[in-house]
Amino acid sequence: MSASNEKTLLVLARHDHTEAMRVAAGLTIFGHQVDLVFMTGPVADTPENAANAELLELTGIAPQTTVAAMADDLPLLDAAALALAMTNADIVLSI
Repeated sequence: MSASNEKTLLVLARHDHTEAMRVAAGLTIFGHQVDLVFMTGPVADTPENAANAELLELTGIAPQTTVAAMADDLPLLDAAALALAMTNADIVLSI
């Protein structure tokens, strides 16, 4: 894939954190820049989510969050930062 086809993708993990992590990691296979933002609540502490978190690390995705309860573990985005991330993305996916 040529550099001109690379897109900046933003995955908003709103409804299904587990699926959003899986989708975000999978999108990197196409050479796109992928960002992930956890929303609506803390990510459940499950073996599947732990495995997906490792996959995110391997693919170079550093998640962010809008959830204050997760701010000790991930960068916290306020409304303005989230809006900027959405504006800068070529494609925004809500999962």
